[in-house]
Amino acid sequence: MQNVIRGKAFVFGTNISTDQIYPGQYLDLTDPDKVAEHAMQGADPSFVKEVKPGDIIVAAANFGCGSSREHAAVTLKTVGVGAILADSFGRIFYRNAINLGIPLVVCPGIADMVKQGDTVKIDLTTGDVTNDTTGKGATAQPLSPYVMEILASGGIKPMIKEQYGQ
Repeated sequence: MQNVIRGKAFVFGTNISTDQIYPGQYLDLTDPDKVAEHAMQGADPSFVKEVKPGDIIVAAANFGCGSSREHAAVTLKTVGVGAILADSFGRIFYRNAINLGIPLVVCPGIADMVKQGDTVKIDLTTGDVTNDTTGKGATAQPLSPYVMEILASGGIKPMIKEQYGQ
């Protein structure tokens, strides 16, 4: 896990729900590659065709609100989202994503600072966020050492397996 992540921004608005991230009609799918085919389909059907590994989702308040479906985090991890920056997150989505190894960074006002397609750089340990396209900067909440340990392990399950040798 790198402490600094740089990628192309995909910008979304307020209250993007888990149903928009991963529509409920596909909940019967279990293969992560099949799940990934529907990433962000309810908010931007073209997202899955355009996103590249390492790209960054930027959103306003309450990204990931709604149901507790883990598929929402699985689909974003599988398509390779490098990080998600938002004013705030739905609580359950936040924990699901961190547990799967996706960096989620709270950065109030970020949605006003970044446009679709901008290149964004995030330092996860300091909270420094830079829009490389415009040169504007912001300060996010840095991730705790414990969250960084989860991310470095690729998620909470691999971390626990490492710690207990299983």
